Amino acid sequence: MTEFDPNTPIYIQIMHSIRRAIVTGEIRQGDKLPSVREQAESHKVNPNTVQRAYQELEREGTCETRRGTGTFVVEAGNLVADLRVAMANDVVDACLAGLSELGFGDNEILEAIRERQKKPLQGEDTHARHS
Repeated sequence: MTEFDPNTPIYIQIMHSIRRAIVTGEIRQGDKLPSVREQAESHKVNPNTVQRAYQELEREGTCETRRGTGTFVVEAGNLVADLRVAMANDVVDACLAGLSELGFGDNEILEAIRERQKKPLQGEDTHARHS
């Protein structure tokens, strides 16, 4: 069962997990997504929640529903690159907002990022980061 963040609507979290799976290659362009019922059962959520996630993914152009066959990831040439950039921007925005809340100025933010980038992430193999 998936652990959901109580501060973010579940359908948005499902959308994010699907986008992440597309960006990482776990789901490829043209792949069929699990049915609404299958996805709802695997996440232990109401099928309407999954349906809303799928509708929003379709509205934004990430997926398409084919009547009688299901929901598929679109085969647009720039989909993965666009999703990757959008997700990276979200991460950067959250980081910048957090550092700004702590009172960091622009130069301090850049310095903090440079310093942090030199150190391995927690639990990360030191060689994996720089290869």
